[in-house]
Amino acid sequence: MEFTFAASPWEGMEAGQTLSAAQALTVLAPLDDTDAQDALDELEQLGITLDASTLPMYSGTGETATRLSLERKLAAQGDLMGSLEETDPLRLYLEELAHTPAAGDVNILAMEYARGDEAAAQRLTDLMLGTVVEEARGYTGRGVLLLDLIQEGSMGLWQSILQYTQGEFQPHALWWIRQYLAKAVTLQARADGVGRKLVEAMEDYRSVCDRLSGELGRNPDRQEIAQAMHITPEELEAVTDILETARTMEYLKPRQPEPEDPEETQAVEDTAYFQMRQRIAELMSSLTEQEAKLLTLRYGLEGGLPMRPAEAGAKLGLTAREAEAMEAAALSKLRKQ
Repeated sequence: MEFTFAASPWEGMEAGQTLSAAQALTVLAPLDDTDAQDALDELEQLGITLDASTLPMYSGTGETATRLSLERKLAAQGDLMGSLEETDPLRLYLEELAHTPAAGDVNILAMEYARGDEAAAQRLTDLMLGTVVEEARGYTGRGVLLLDLIQEGSMGLWQSILQYTQGEFQPHALWWIRQYLAKAVTLQARADGVGRKLVEAMEDYRSVCDRLSGELGRNPDRQEIAQAMHITPEELEAVTDILETARTMEYLKPRQPEPEDPEETQAVEDTAYFQMRQRIAELMSSLTEQEAKLLTLRYGLEGGLPMRPAEAGAKLGLTAREAEAMEAAALSKLRKQ
């Protein structure tokens, strides 16, 4: 029997939707750098907004970390040139931009370019570069130097000009500028290992919840889970948000029978549980035997505890990376249904 794998990791998403960069990083984790870049580029074609606000600030080490901290401070003060030396490349660029003549109406210039006036594109670019700088300020401190952010935002601006057909130009341009900025910091976060750390945090969350439930005899609260994972409540919230978004199947635990009518309650639970199990069986039948076994081990679908990719892969003779790739492919199949 042949199976067709989903061509896109964003299968099922539609234009106008928003995808958090943190969630994108967990999806991209099994991919190589080229495929990850292509996947983020595809978001633009689909009209899906990439939101980088959930990404952690990057401290790093060495000169780059010092520069990132300085730029974040200058951006917060509203004075990007601040204490920069006269020969600083960022200062030189901003000074040159300040002396670049820019005048006109963005909507008129955009329409003139759409009608074939090539010169209008340059005037429109000059008019919007200040907006690019302002938008780039909001992404300082996230691993990408400000001058590089401005370059990425300028590429987004150029794409907005090329893609423009009609309507208000400003919101159209802002979407493309922000998309390119978000993509730049997302790829940098991936290079810094944020995606891998998020996946590991998701696995730790499942493991800690199971352990605490056994130790406490009840469901642990968020503060207890955060303490056991050695993370802040804010970081825990990010992990749980990703899990909620990524979950394609829910493992239902039977509720306690209500005292007033235990037999009726149990009958409803049994029916719901049976329907849930039947639906899972239908979904799993679309997978290969090995894919089905992998998901069963990973998510504890047969009543066992969820396993990490390395643990589940070992039982199937796979490496952790092979298990992660197979899991991503299997989940893509399930999302198509």
